[in-house]
Amino acid sequence: MYSKKVMIKNQSGLHARPAKELVTCAQEYASKITICKAGKEDRTINAKSIVSLLTLSLTQGEDAVITAEGTDEIEAVEALAKLIESGFGE
Repeated sequence: MYSKKVMIKNQSGLHARPAKELVTCAQEYASKITICKAGKEDRTINAKSIVSLLTLSLTQGEDAVITAEGTDEIEAVEALAKLIESGFGE
């Protein structure tokens, strides 16, 4: 299992378009990938589900924790963290 904390940078938070990008990226990996708000680990959701991801309502400045477990867990978490840290091009 591999985890990383990242801060949501884009002004609109994790709304539909960036959530779709995140899910698309997550689906490229075989590992089980979850995401949650930092400090709210009891409400972890599947990062490969856009509906679940949108329910987190991640906003600018909030920290999220990405966790993956599987054969490509490090690559998956690092790719998703890089995408979030980029601000999704906004």
